[in-house]
Amino acid sequence: MRGHFITFEGGEGSGKSTHAAALAERIRARGREVVLTREPGGSPGAEIIRHILLSGIAKPMGAETETILFAAARDDHVRTTIAPALAAGKWVICDRFIDSTRVYQGTLGKVDGKLIRGLERVTVGAAMPELTFLLDVPATVGLARAKSRRGAGTADRFESESVEFHEQLRQAFLELAVHEPKRIVVIDGRAPREVVAERIWQAVERRLLDDQTRVAEAVTP
Repeated sequence: MRGHFITFEGGEGSGKSTHAAALAERIRARGREVVLTREPGGSPGAEIIRHILLSGIAKPMGAETETILFAAARDDHVRTTIAPALAAGKWVICDRFIDSTRVYQGTLGKVDGKLIRGLERVTVGAAMPELTFLLDVPATVGLARAKSRRGAGTADRFESESVEFHEQLRQAFLELAVHEPKRIVVIDGRAPREVVAERIWQAVERRLLDDQTRVAEAVTP
């Protein structure tokens, strides 16, 4: 049986990594194998490209070059990590995936959507997420969280963009959700952590855990 694929999206500081990890633990507690991964990265080759992208080295080359680099990283990530895990019946939870490219490089970077979708077909193929959580917070809130998280560290390629950029990013993500309501679930990331986690879990139960599974879990000591 093929596994399930869930992704988390949103702006900087929206809580993606925190809630992806929390969901992975909750699913593992129910006896399922889970692969928790991220983009860019998630495989040896993709982690090398992650350093190039987040360091800002590729920024002067333009958004199209960044798009191609993201695609190269995703190709390695899917082939090495995601596809084998799904084929083995495992759950895969990924912090960022195709929607980040559609928004960062597509909407804000003005890269042709045809190029982005074409690269998706080549790199992702059938390994499309079944469920995506968009954690929505105002840009000012997210950037403040990101700054607190990194402490004295330096902002990466995308964190260093302006508040206006990040607010446009937020609106672009919300627009994606309007067009794909069956896949993308919008969660208010300003709510208390336990409230956000419970809303995420309810959506997972409703969409990916069938009635028989829920009954089996209910009677398991």
